[in-house]
Amino acid sequence: MKIAIATRDFATVAGHAGKSQHWLLYECIPGAALPEPQRITLEKAQLMHYWKDDGPHPLDGVDVVIAGSAGDGFLRHMQARGAEVLLTGEEAPHAALTHVLAGEALPDTRFDVTTALCKLKDLFSRY
Repeated sequence: MKIAIATRDFATVAGHAGKSQHWLLYECIPGAALPEPQRITLEKAQLMHYWKDDGPHPLDGVDVVIAGSAGDGFLRHMQARGAEVLLTGEEAPHAALTHVLAGEALPDTRFDVTTALCKLKDLFSRY
């Protein structure tokens, strides 16, 4: 199972998934130890907030996305790509991953004003 976590500089779970540049990608195997993550840095045009969906993307094939917040457009976009989006208030990427792999609920999300702005933008979005 591939799990991608939106981060701020690979250190904490990012709040705004659509504009997250730094991602940790885990390829998890049931029963195996947690693997070291692959660090992915997206260029501006690859950020989901701007992505034109006109070719392969570094997050293709991801089963689960973990982030602090996401707009409706991001949620629809990732769902269309076959990924489930889980939102959390957990700030430590490793802790969030551990919760998910154990089948535990993630801590509730934090307030993020950018999500409200994204919801307004998503009303007029192409996706």
